[in-house]
Amino acid sequence: MTIDAHLHVWQDPAALEWLTAELAPIHRGFAPAEARAAIAAAGFDRAVLVQAADTDADTEQLLALAEAHDWVAGVVGWVPLDDPARAEQRLDALAGRPLVGVRALIHDQPDDGLLDRPVVRETLRLLAERALPLDVPDAWPAHLAAATRAAAEVDGLIVVLDHLGKPPSSPDELPRWRAALSGLAAVPTTLAKVSGLHRAGRALPDDAFDEVWDAALEAFGPERLMLGSDWPMPLLGDGLEPLAAQLERALDALSPAERRDLGAGTAARAYRLEA
Repeated sequence: MTIDAHLHVWQDPAALEWLTAELAPIHRGFAPAEARAAIAAAGFDRAVLVQAADTDADTEQLLALAEAHDWVAGVVGWVPLDDPARAEQRLDALAGRPLVGVRALIHDQPDDGLLDRPVVRETLRLLAERALPLDVPDAWPAHLAAATRAAAEVDGLIVVLDHLGKPPSSPDELPRWRAALSGLAAVPTTLAKVSGLHRAGRALPDDAFDEVWDAALEAFGPERLMLGSDWPMPLLGDGLEPLAAQLERALDALSPAERRDLGAGTAARAYRLEA
């Protein structure tokens, strides 16, 4: 069993503020059958659906898909991080449904210190009480330090770093990113997704992928890393196949136990997924 820990599905592109006509290859709806076929071709059996809009409607659509399709293992949905009263009400309403984590598109927010705000910290404590991980998207360079502080200062909060924080394209910036990644990994309740490692849809060059992969393994170890396709975002460039080939090559160098962690074990533990 291999779990894609980061899959997107949406019906109406107009419902996503960031999805403009300039992103033509993905400026359309994506049916569950198409998503499943795409990730199956990359070697994934099941998937965690991840929100793409900071709305209740987007989360409701994903939860309905999870309830209708047994290959969907769970949903990382949205609650308003800056409104703890409403967030608590929403979390209570979603109890018993396949919500396995929470995310907000904080990389689209102008405030780099969003995760440090007292009202947001109050919401993060609600997540910790419910053992719901917080996914943090595209954290480098703006939000990685704040995510580290939140993980260290909110007791019991599980922080999942999406896309390894989005490593920088400049080789000169990689040492700073690597140090920040290690700083987050020093907090034991943090994990990371090897996902979204593409620029303008294109896979990283092999040497750049290897450097990022080595940094992730050194920081987190296989037991705190999970794999994700970030589909359909790779359709902006050369598709999912190049990344799948890079991952297969990298996994071949690991032990069977390490491959099991990366392939499914870490995601199952982090999101408390049913067998």
